[in-house]
Amino acid sequence: MSVMFIATCVALALCFAVGAAAKVSARRPLRGNDTLVSAQGRFELGLFSPAGSSDGRFYLGIWYKNIPGQTVVWVGNRATPLSGVASAELRVSAADGNLELVGPTNASALPVVVWSSNLSSSSLSSSRGSNTVEIRDDGNLVLVDGGNSSTVLWQSFDHPTDTHVPGAWIGENKLTGEYQTLTSWRNAQDPAPGMFTDMIDPNGTSEFFYMWNRSRAYWRSGVWTWKVFERLPDATGSITSYEETSAYRRLTNVITDNTTITRLVLDLTGQAKLYIWVPARQSWQLFWTAPTMQCQVYALCGAFGICDQRSQLPCRCPPGFAPVSEGDWTLSDWSGGCRRSSQLTCAHNGSTADGFLALPNVKLPDESVSVAVAQSKAECESTCQKNCSCQAYAFSAGDVGCTVWYGEIRNLEQLYVDSDVSGSDLHLRLSEAGLQVLHGSDRKKRGRKLWLVFGIPLVGVVALGASVILAWRILLARRRRLARMENEKGSSLAVYSYGDLRAATKNFSERLGGGSFGSVYRGVLKRHKGDNIIQVQVAVKKLESLGGRQGDKQFRAEVNTLGLIQHVNLVRLFGFCPSHDEKMLVYEYMARGSLDRYLFGSGASRSWRERYNIMVGVARGLAYLHHGCQECIIHCDIKPENILLDEDMSPRIADFGMAKLVGRDFSRALTTMRGTIGYLAPEWISGQPISAKADVYSFGMVLFELISGRRNSEGYSAVEAAGSGSSDSWTFFPVWALGKVMEGEVGAVADPRLRGNVSPEELERACWVACWCIRTKRGNGRPWRRSFRRWRAPSRFTRRQFRGLCSTSSRSCNPPGAATQIFLYIVQVMRKHVCRLKLPIQTRRSSHRYVLLSKHVWKSSDDIRK
Repeated sequence: MSVMFIATCVALALCFAVGAAAKVSARRPLRGNDTLVSAQGRFELGLFSPAGSSDGRFYLGIWYKNIPGQTVVWVGNRATPLSGVASAELRVSAADGNLELVGPTNASALPVVVWSSNLSSSSLSSSRGSNTVEIRDDGNLVLVDGGNSSTVLWQSFDHPTDTHVPGAWIGENKLTGEYQTLTSWRNAQDPAPGMFTDMIDPNGTSEFFYMWNRSRAYWRSGVWTWKVFERLPDATGSITSYEETSAYRRLTNVITDNTTITRLVLDLTGQAKLYIWVPARQSWQLFWTAPTMQCQVYALCGAFGICDQRSQLPCRCPPGFAPVSEGDWTLSDWSGGCRRSSQLTCAHNGSTADGFLALPNVKLPDESVSVAVAQSKAECESTCQKNCSCQAYAFSAGDVGCTVWYGEIRNLEQLYVDSDVSGSDLHLRLSEAGLQVLHGSDRKKRGRKLWLVFGIPLVGVVALGASVILAWRILLARRRRLARMENEKGSSLAVYSYGDLRAATKNFSERLGGGSFGSVYRGVLKRHKGDNIIQVQVAVKKLESLGGRQGDKQFRAEVNTLGLIQHVNLVRLFGFCPSHDEKMLVYEYMARGSLDRYLFGSGASRSWRERYNIMVGVARGLAYLHHGCQECIIHCDIKPENILLDEDMSPRIADFGMAKLVGRDFSRALTTMRGTIGYLAPEWISGQPISAKADVYSFGMVLFELISGRRNSEGYSAVEAAGSGSSDSWTFFPVWALGKVMEGEVGAVADPRLRGNVSPEELERACWVACWCIRTKRGNGRPWRRSFRRWRAPSRFTRRQFRGLCSTSSRSCNPPGAATQIFLYIVQVMRKHVCRLKLPIQTRRSSHRYVLLSKHVWKSSDDIRK
């Protein structure tokens, strides 16, 4: 029995060894469906066929090993697919030491070399026949010198395709002149190079461009500021970095958290999309997109194609045109564009039967020629009609005048009345046959006869119908007015119509800002104050993300609940608009704007007293949201941008209640990722239930920024550079601040612009509260970020750490002040049973044990025993 068992184990081991190799060499090629797996099993190399493809095309690719669904991050033979895998193999050439892929193609049934690392003989050593190939855990496929295992001869990171993973780079090799670029797939089933490229500026700057056909930039990253790119975010788990030496200049991502998986993909539609893998959902979460609007991609729909941002499919052909390739359009490849259904009949002598079709309200193409001699629309049309190369014209009575286009027309976009930019009428050239198909000459003749026969009766019917419609609208308006008055009786808020708020905001002309739930506009409304009517400034928030998904009855109920929530540190809600299509909220107007403007703006420097009062006010507001309301309200996006300041510099929390209302037991999980990277608690990524502790984490991050006067994401190197010269390392600022607090150097954490004008006791207290807020601990404690896991809080706190919280000279403590209330509230959220929490406080004279009561009163254990 034991002999059979050992034999079985050996057989299984051999099977696994055949299926997944460790290295590839001249003697050990990778054949057929065999794969090459990285040391820790993160990435896998092998042959694959694109999802949905049925034409038998196979490619050499790298994908994630343990993520469901094949997510390919690199392709070798993009333009030369294999026609089968049975006789295909990946090997190291015994002759020249190159890595090469051999197999059958559509052009040759016999195995041929379809792809190679293509290294010159001068770059290979004499031991080229013993070169080996392996895939590393960062997804990099490397060809290693057989004579020196530390020498990498070729690597896939130097030849990226459409995906950028942490550790890889994009840039330029100054020695060879080669560029490392991201190039989109041709379509969803063809990884051949597409029309869109992400590359570094060829002119030598640090800026990165998204380009169409490597000739037209349609998005820019902004230049490197020695910390970040102006318009490029840092992904979770990695930090964006830019390096330039005499040999290269490139962008890369330094991995800071191996548990977080991210990838940046240049999509086949021309948009760059940053994805984060969420294990709890077993899916990729879209985190960032550039450009944000699909139609901002240049020439997305090809020649004569029209991009429509509000259509389910962004591209369509104008009337009289059809797609050049229907098959490509079904695979989301619109780069081929459109062509006329019937050819033009223009003659070179200027005689033509061609006409023009008007495309109203479109964004005009860039490549145009102005004709100043045309003084009217008719002259402009005649000028274009006489030139057989003229494809379209547009006429404006203003300074622009007549504009014509020659050759293919690209980058057309359909606009609407409420679009950010205004459109124009473009007159597109069509043949007479094409116009007849659209309009029909017979239809015109038949229409004239029908008008004579039915015209007079039709006028009477229209007049009668208009009268009925007018009466119906008057009755409907009256019913709506009565219903509005009835609704206001049972509501603490004012109910406004869409017209009221549009007039108050001057057609939403002055935009104050925007966030996850919509845009905010400034307006002026009339409100009753006693017997008088006064004008007050308000902030109107259009809830663009809700749309019509929430019923009016449910919306009214939830908004009325928010209207009952009033606190000195919360932005007050005045009223709402319950329109089915345009739901809006009306808030009081905060003249001083948001906290980030005064904390991080140029020349901004607030005193320590103002900052400390802001800390206290925000804590009070959060305490009221979590414990003072009938139902606990979790904010989910506490950050300086959502903390507004009134005339007295008193903080007001904005956007509260925009996330879901959950019960006091905090057992319900919020499934929609909200918030801002840098302030998000780890629960959002790990998939744990979201509770009020998520707000506590964000509050702690805001405390650090109030204390230091800088963004946490700026790192700690800048701080040291100011004090000791320079620093090449980068450390997350809260980690650095925590170390200083533990070492007793609390003053080093304070904003240097304060010039030491701080209260040492308040500074120390605020630092400890910030550290507790972002604490990670299994159980009921506030989860820490992964960076803090090596730190362990002391089991007993010294009097110095709790100085000012209570007086141990008497048997009972003084009632807690405002600063103590911050601490009490944070501790409440960090523990489930407040009344059972015991905090040992060690003093120099004696040791007392204090119990935290539910009424925020400190008493010694001796008093409680009495």
